This record gives sequence, C-alpha cells and structure tokens, in this order.
Amino acid sequence: MSRSGKSVLVFLEMKNLEIGRISWEAMAAGHSLAEILGLPVDLALVASSGNPIFGHIHGKLPRTVYAIDNTLLHNYTADGFTAAYAQLIERVKPAYVVFPHTYQVRDFAPALATRFGQVLIGDVTGIEANPDGAPRFTRQLLQGKLNANYRHSGAGPCFLSVQAGAFRPDQTDPSGHGETMLEAFPPSLDAAKIRVRPGAPFRPSARTVDLGSAQILVSVGRGIKEEANIAIVQELATSLGAELAASRPICDAGWLPMERQVGSSGQTVAPKVYMAIGISGAIQHLVGMKASQCIVAINKDENAPIFEVADYGIVGDLFEVVPALTAAIRKAKG
Repeated sequence: MSRSGKSVLVFLEMKNLEIGRISWEAMAAGHSLAEILGLPVDLALVASSGNPIFGHIHGKLPRTVYAIDNTLLHNYTADGFTAAYAQLIERVKPAYVVFPHTYQVRDFAPALATRFGQVLIGDVTGIEANPDGAPRFTRQLLQGKLNANYRHSGAGPCFLSVQAGAFRPDQTDPSGHGETMLEAFPPSLDAAKIRVRPGAPFRPSARTVDLGSAQILVSVGRGIKEEANIAIVQELATSLGAELAASRPICDAGWLPMERQVGSSGQTVAPKVYMAIGISGAIQHLVGMKASQCIVAINKDENAPIFEVADYGIVGDLFEVVPALTAAIRKAKG
C-alpha cells in the first residue's frame, strides 16, 4: 500500500569523512519500508557531489543519491539543515523520510517534520506491514519495558528515525532498483535566517575500546558473582580474539570500566557473535545487543529472558561451561 509520495528518502550522516554504522542501519530500515510499500529508495547526504564518499554509497544501489551542498552547511546548524532538508523533501516529494536516531537528528528533525504539519516517530525499533498493507512502526517505552505500535495518517510525508542496533545493514537488499544516479542538490539558503553560530564540534571522551566495531564480543553479567572471577571470562574472550563487554551491574560495581557496558545506558552493539555469560537478559541490556547476528547465552537459569533472543543457549554453571569452552577452543587452534 503506497502513499502519494514517490519514494522512501533516507538521510545519511557523515562524520570525519565516514558514514557511520547507524546511517547504514537507517538505510536498511528504509529498504524494509520500501519493500512493504513497493517503492524505490533514495538517499541524501550533505556533501559535494565530487566527494569520494559517494562511491561507497553507490554500492548499496539506491535509485538516486542526492548530494546536498551549500557553504552554509559545512558546519552543522539546526536552522541550516532544516531549511536544506525541507527544500529537498519538497523537490523529491517522498512518502516516507527516514533518519538515523542520532543527537544531530534529534536536534533538527522534529522542527523539520513540523514544517510539513507532521510529527517525528522517533527511535523506531521495528517496521512491519499491517493487514491492510500499511507499515506499522514499533517504539520502546519506559526504557524498553513496553513496546508501542504506531501508524502514520494524513496526506503529508511520514518522518521517522531508527534506533541504533535495531536494523542490520548486512540485510539490505543488494538488488537495488536499477542504475543509481548521483544528483547534486544546491539548496537556497539565507545566512541571515541561520540564527545559531556553530562552535567547535563536540568531542566525546576518548574510549580505549570501541565495542561497536568488534566482530566478537564476550559479555559478562552478575552471574560471575565477584570481580576476581572475571578472569575466567577474559580467558575465553582472549581465546576467541574477542573484546570483553559487560552488563550494567558489572560496570556499576567498578569491576569493569563503564566504556565496556552494553545496554540502553551503555553502548549499542551488533557484532557477528555475542556471547552473554551469566546475563539474565533484562530489557535494558537486550536493547543494546539484540541486533547481533548470532547470540550465544550461558546461564544456569533455564527461564532467563536471555534465552528468548539467543540463537544458541547453554543451561549450566558458567564456572564449568566457560573453562571447558576455553579449553576446547585452544585445543582446536592447536
């Protein structure tokens, strides 16, 4: 069931000359939405059409990629991005507009949606088709304790942002919609109407480890009982060439640094393999790792919620299972 618009338009973000993982996830969400609607996907990025970054986007096979370029966009401002994006939306007339749910998007996207008499459906974690063919969007409430379903009504475009880790970029449809076209789009902006003067970019505190880039994560929970026992799980992580992660209670106790926390108040990850050891599976933790390609859970409680999302589960004492796994991996490696 398509709306009056011609496409699903996905806005990407670039930082330090790279497109972040959450933007690729937004594109995956856009493809899922387009499949329901039977519409093509268009992409847009603030950059000059000569930027080599567009060569990477072409490999994802959207219908059209718009290079939004104006000197007033070289430094982010909510006024500038809102005006530029509004002009592109008026030009393309998409049925749905998809954003990654980033701090920047949270800053300007509600105002952008308001310009079109719409609201932003923020932090979407799932997209499915209703019986009538219209898309249904899922959002989490109360820190993930409840799921709420939303649908858009009205004649204007529907605006939504997608939660980090909710959609997997590797599941993007590789077939595309024919040949991709790169089109320069120079919005007409008035410097006098940009009320904010940008300062130095925000620089988050440096992390010694980026869990989001790890291919394998071994995560430990309160089932480890005490700090000294974390060494058992560290040995397993080392044997696998994995990064060590943790649930919130471990980091709150100071047993591992906060930068290794996975969950709603920590990092959102989507590795190829996620091993949850002694983690019960509270919703706050699941929010941060449910997009992992393969989840392996080890817990002595067969009714632990973690088993509901696990691809493989071992019901047993981690103090017996983990050393046995470590020994088997080392033996296999010779």
